[in-house]
Amino acid sequence: MSGPQRKRAAVLAYDAKGGDTAPRVVAKGYGLVAERIIERARDAGLYVHTAPEMVSLLMQVDLDARIPPQLYQAVAELLAWLYALERGAGDGDGDGDGDGDGGQTVFPPLPKR
Repeated sequence: MSGPQRKRAAVLAYDAKGGDTAPRVVAKGYGLVAERIIERARDAGLYVHTAPEMVSLLMQVDLDARIPPQLYQAVAELLAWLYALERGAGDGDGDGDGDGDGGQTVFPPLPKR
């Protein structure tokens, strides 16, 4: 029988105008480090998305490395959902409160269109 899973967090950054070819993992951590990442992201007004499966995959990517091509589709779908949510077309509440899932992904605020 296993105990509760440690909280995990991964931060993605993507600057297409700056020449990024794919999002990069710019921060990640477990336990207290993850909690601090999430706290700082929320304080900065960044979007925190709860996706334990995605976080598990992102935790395998080296720090400051671009996500591998195998994750392009999943990240693209998530970013498309975020853009739709920003435009008011999303159906979720977007609060990213992480109710017991142990995984958070942080995204920068999206530009208003």
